[in-house]
Formats: sequence, C-alpha cells, structure tokens
Amino acid sequence: MEKTKLTENSTADDKLNKCLVEARNTLEIEAQAVSQLKQKIGSEFKKVMEVIINCTGRVIFTGVGKTGLVGQKLAATFSSTGTSAFFVHAGEGSHGDLGMIKQGDVVIAISNSGESEEVINLLPSLRRIGVTLVALTGDNNSTLAKQADLILEASVAAEACPNNLAPTASTTAAIALGDALAIALSTYYGFTPEDFALYHPGGSLGRKLLTKVKDVIKIREQNPVVNSATATVREALFEMTKSRMGSTSVVDQAGKLVGIITDGDIRRLLEESADFIDQPVKKYMTVNPTTITADKLAAQALQIMEAKEINDLPVVAAGEPVAMLNFQDLLRAKVF
Repeated sequence: MEKTKLTENSTADDKLNKCLVEARNTLEIEAQAVSQLKQKIGSEFKKVMEVIINCTGRVIFTGVGKTGLVGQKLAATFSSTGTSAFFVHAGEGSHGDLGMIKQGDVVIAISNSGESEEVINLLPSLRRIGVTLVALTGDNNSTLAKQADLILEASVAAEACPNNLAPTASTTAAIALGDALAIALSTYYGFTPEDFALYHPGGSLGRKLLTKVKDVIKIREQNPVVNSATATVREALFEMTKSRMGSTSVVDQAGKLVGIITDGDIRRLLEESADFIDQPVKKYMTVNPTTITADKLAAQALQIMEAKEINDLPVVAAGEPVAMLNFQDLLRAKVF
C-alpha cells in the first residue's frame, strides 16, 4: 500500500495528498476484508440458514455501538428481502427490552471482539429464554463465540483506521456477511420483485415495482388501429393525428396485430418522395413489432423502449392491440 511521510516543511497540499493515500488504503483494506469472507461461506453458514428457515419465532439482531448500527441495518435488510427481523439494542436489553425476545427466536449477536460487555451480559438471560444464539464475530475464541450455538466468522486482518482502532473494516465485513445471509435466505424463499414491491410501496422505488402497464395506458386511453387489408399510409397518418400518438397498430381481418407504422417512418419516406402516401400501409409497416401485455411492470416497458429506442409500444391481449403505450406517459407516471 501507498505510504507518505510528512515533515515540518510539508504544505497543506502535501497533507491533502497524504489524506488521499489513506482514503485509497481504506478502500483497499475493506475490499480485501470483504473478498476474504467468501471462504467463510460453508457448512456453518448453511447451518445458520437452516436454523432461520426452521425458526418458529423471529430473527433478532443485537449489538452495541458501531455493531449496534450494523445490527439495525441488517434487520432492515432481512425484513425487506423476505425474512422478518428486528433489532434490540444490547444496552437496552439489560433494562427490560429482552421482553421482546421469546423462546424459539433466533438471536444474532454482533461483536467484533466477542467481548462487548453489554452483549455478554445478555447471554445468561438469552439462554434461560430459550433462543438459538448465533455469534457474528471476528474472534472464534471469544466469550460470545464459545457460548453461541453457531458462529458467523467475520474476522479481518486489520482495521482500515491507521491506528487500527476505529471499527472500519470489521463493520464492513459484518455488514457484508449479514447481507450475504439475507440474500441467500431470500433466494431460498424465492423472493420476487412483486414481493419486494409489497414492502417498498413508497417513493420512486415503489413506483417502479408497483406501477404496471395497465396503469400507465389509462393516462391517454388511446388505441390507434388501421386494417392492413384496406388502409393507406394517409389513413394511418390520420389515425395517428386523431389519437395524438406517434404510431398506429396495423391489424389483419381478424383484428390480430401484424405490424406498426410510426410518424418517424413516414418522415423518412417523405425524404424520398410523397407518392407513397396513398399506397397500402402494409407495404411500409414494420412487421412483427415488439409488444407488451398490460399486466407487465411499467418499468419493464421502459427498459424495452429504451433498449430499442422506440417511443410507442403496442399493448396486446391474445394477439390483439388493446392500447398504445407512449414513452412520455411513462415519464408522466414517474417510472424512471
């Protein structure tokens, strides 16, 4: 790793450059700490998963100080990915909050040293309550680890702090290992985007996950359609103008979608000649256009339209166009 030394003659810029070196070192140390955790994903990790999957109670995280903040974050991550969990502060636990914990619960106690006094003080009571105790710790030989039923080891070679004191790499490792457990459990449960949306109804994330195509097409409620057997390009253009859409679906005699023509197509044709305007629309339409159904997420429609660089997307049901979805309407619905 980079090292710099400051002398009595060092300038303010020298000091700032030294700070940049320490910032890079911090990221390198923490990245290494997380990378090394891959070796910890094995039989013990699997046992912790099984205990949580078969748990008849709840999952409770506990810790104090920086590890308390880690516990709060992990409880939130577990809950939002399909494993109900909450946090009990270790200090408050000794003053009545242990009443929130019941027999059959799984308690994940977080302490890098495994010797945090507030956490250790809870252990006798937790044993009497009858929980399964999981230690998330950096020391497998600590008091916490020895009294735990299972251990999630998140040891690090050193903290990123130059004095090797401030919890940095250790808290990063604990969060990463906890996240790995949350996602592994989420995968086991088959947690879907729809499940995720249920727990995230607010804000832009909620809109992305909850808004469907059928919600967006209500903004205009337009379904421009012409018949491939009889319509001309001129008629298709009139249909676009009437609906104020940038394209129109082209259907066969049975009403099935066979193509699409856009105002962009017509502008490009005008560059060559105006003779096409009274020609059959089927001569110039795009056959087998990209479509979507009304039950799909609007975010999926947005992704398709951005990838294909199109402004309109026919919405179909059983092969028949039922609406035209416009890119601007997705923006109005704030699906981005």
